[in-house]
Amino acid sequence: MGNGANGPLSGAVIAVAGAGGPAGRAALMRLAEAGATVIGADNDPQRLSEAVDAARYASGGASVTGDTVDLLDLQSTRDWAAHIEKDFGRVDGLVHLVGGWRGSETFTKTSLDDWDFLELLLVKTVQHTSLAFHEALQRSERGRYVLISAAGASKPTAGNAAYSAAKAAAEAWTLAMADFFRKAGGAEGPTSAATILVVKALVHDAMRAERPNAKFAGFTDVKDLAEAIEDVWSKPAAEVNGNRLWLTEKP
Repeated sequence: MGNGANGPLSGAVIAVAGAGGPAGRAALMRLAEAGATVIGADNDPQRLSEAVDAARYASGGASVTGDTVDLLDLQSTRDWAAHIEKDFGRVDGLVHLVGGWRGSETFTKTSLDDWDFLELLLVKTVQHTSLAFHEALQRSERGRYVLISAAGASKPTAGNAAYSAAKAAAEAWTLAMADFFRKAGGAEGPTSAATILVVKALVHDAMRAERPNAKFAGFTDVKDLAEAIEDVWSKPAAEVNGNRLWLTEKP
């Protein structure tokens, strides 16, 4: 149980995109327990409400809410950002957890349909959330944009061309936003930051239950990811802005 009102993120307002998945659930819970007001978004209303309820319950009724937002629509995403700032007076973070994976057995068998799917999920959503939220994050004295990426973006495998390329594009986009924060900070340095947390892959309790003998070597548990997300706020903006923080071994 967190210490809520006196937590390290007390008073912070943080949006979580892709809040309905296992990583999103863990992040909602962790951020709420740290004292933040958390607003989750997911395109699956059922999954979202379950994640919000779980986080509320775990953090003793802390302020966790959910919005069904189409992050593939720029205007809907902008409207979401505007409504958060209007309702809560500020936005101190956007955690980008929209995930998805498709791969092939070999490079030769790569399907460009997989690219079309992943480009929407892993690139478009990053473009939309970053464009919608960056100005509000810059107005915050502790604004953070956190992208979750994969080691494969730096060292793609033959069967993961589409996935790795989409992740690499999302990273480059996020680093461009980091440059915006750097320039906006001027001589004093950035006050807000865009950062990338790099994992090999994620694992959660249900996966372990399904495959009790699997080792999941090098995988990051969603609870550890949530802790790393919270830690981004405890570090100075200049230290995390434009950096990849590795939660797995560098390739």
